[in-house]
Amino acid sequence: MHETSGPVLETPRLILRPWSEADLAPFAALNADAEVMAHLPARLAREESDALAARIARHFEEHGFGFWAVEVKSGPPFAGFTGLQHVGLDVVFAPCVEVGWRLARAQWRQGYAREAASAALSFGFGELGQGEIVSFTVPSNERSWSLMARLGMTRDPAEDFDHPRLPEGHPLRRHLLYRLSRARWEAG
Repeated sequence: MHETSGPVLETPRLILRPWSEADLAPFAALNADAEVMAHLPARLAREESDALAARIARHFEEHGFGFWAVEVKSGPPFAGFTGLQHVGLDVVFAPCVEVGWRLARAQWRQGYAREAASAALSFGFGELGQGEIVSFTVPSNERSWSLMARLGMTRDPAEDFDHPRLPEGHPLRRHLLYRLSRARWEAG
């Protein structure tokens, strides 16, 4: 992976920045953590994690935004990722942009995901001019969907969907869809 380029976002405690080669090892450790990956189909081997980082870099190159590496100002240089990406799924609500996050377990319960996601949403609505941003997760991932709600996102149960890349009967196939309009964000 070569270093990505793109905007840098800063919050009181965090820096959301382009990725570097040094991020690959801690990213692989995060993706191999059973608790971090509990609500995703599988933990990732190092090669799979590096391939994901390469896809993130390509998204930045193609669109000028993506999932930023999250750095804690007074802590680790790589705590995970948060950011925006185009939804690449065959679903009724696409095309659209989603906000997403994945942080190392040591960084949980400190408000970093909310702080970083808020910065990403501000960028998405302000700099990118998005009219709406979505997010989705499985019903069992209460930490993520409760964060979506705290960010002002709303869910209509009629819009919940089966993930098209997971087979019929897979325990993680069902997903909850949350939406946030620019108007609601600005009123926020």
